[in-house]
Amino acid sequence: MIELIVKGALSYLLGSVVGSLLIGGLRGVDIRTMGSGNAGATNMMRTQGKAAALAVLLIDVAKGWLATSFLAAWHIPGIGVDPALSAWGGAVCGLAVVLGHVYPVWYGFRGGKGFATFLGAVLGVSPMLLLVAAIVWLVMTILFGYVGLASMAAALAVAIAIAVGELTPHTPLLSFGVAAALLIIYMHRGNISRMLAGNESRAKRLWLFGTRRGSG
Repeated sequence: MIELIVKGALSYLLGSVVGSLLIGGLRGVDIRTMGSGNAGATNMMRTQGKAAALAVLLIDVAKGWLATSFLAAWHIPGIGVDPALSAWGGAVCGLAVVLGHVYPVWYGFRGGKGFATFLGAVLGVSPMLLLVAAIVWLVMTILFGYVGLASMAAALAVAIAIAVGELTPHTPLLSFGVAAALLIIYMHRGNISRMLAGNESRAKRLWLFGTRRGSG
């Protein structure tokens, strides 16, 4: 149990290094006070440009990948290993790193929506799961133009893929997939309200059926 607590805590602290707030801080700006107010790569691109957004995306994806690829498998010196609990390492580290991004201790517990970090965590679990998420995200964005909707659908697709697939350890990974999907949906509740009200912006360059609204 101590092993999981330590790994979860370290993953949370890693997740709290939010790319947009780190890069924004170096530029002397707080991205949460600009554009949509979201501490994510999309808002960074709108307000600070493509290069800054790419740096943010790389940081946020990388920390998710580090949590599930390295921290989850790390044999911590001086701490005993319980094989039954160790099977939960990937799930605990994956969820903790996303929670760190959403509620970062270094930035007053006000972070981003967690999708890029979730993708990184998924990559550390299984590249095929990341492929599922990427395909669903792209198809949903092309069909409907809503980036938020595409992100929620991709997270749900990962949970479903784990449920029907043969990845092991199955129960821990399914728990991670479901919990992360619910968290990402919750963090997009504002997007859901705007979509229902008909005033959510669409991604012009990806939306197949029109460009009536601003990019999003």
